[in-house]
Amino acid sequence: MGAQHWDERYSSKDQLFSGNPNGVLVAEAADLPPGRALDVGCGEGGDALWLAGRGWQVTAVDISQVALDRGAAAAAGAGLAGRVTWQHADLTATPPPTGPFDLVSLQYFPLPTRSGHAAVRRLLDVVAPGGILLVGSHDMADLATYRHPDFDPADYYAPGDIARILGDDWAVEVNESRLRTTAPPEGTHHVHDTVLRARRLR
Repeated sequence: MGAQHWDERYSSKDQLFSGNPNGVLVAEAADLPPGRALDVGCGEGGDALWLAGRGWQVTAVDISQVALDRGAAAAAGAGLAGRVTWQHADLTATPPPTGPFDLVSLQYFPLPTRSGHAAVRRLLDVVAPGGILLVGSHDMADLATYRHPDFDPADYYAPGDIARILGDDWAVEVNESRLRTTAPPEGTHHVHDTVLRARRLR
């Protein structure tokens, strides 16, 4: 699922997603004091704009330039252009922007599993001491009967997989499956989210 795939998917509609922030982000970050945030796989910018509106300085990264352009336009329209930096990159293969970040958020980001966990470790490295790593994903138990020739859930990190990579420098505050607070994507059976919230200690 490279840049061409995602550009074509975003270009297939005037707006692919709702523009609203993800429920996991709202539930877990609403009470955090604003600082620097990294939004991994930002899409059209719903999460980035929500954070920016709450005082965060956001670096929003996505593999799709089409999505980034839409996010930048939405930020300008909301008067938040100065609070969000939009960056075109594939963070499964390249280093993230220079940290440290007080919040690193991955919401439904398809991060392929790899031996050595290099991409995960690069993202962990840019979380500031005292900062939060927040990962939200669909609970794969909802897809027990789902089959697609181009997608195997086992090929991607679930939040619990990332929790097992964390070392003594981290405190896991949330690692659970829960009912979604928003409607599932159209045509899917995603009624539960899996959530990892971890704080870097040092």
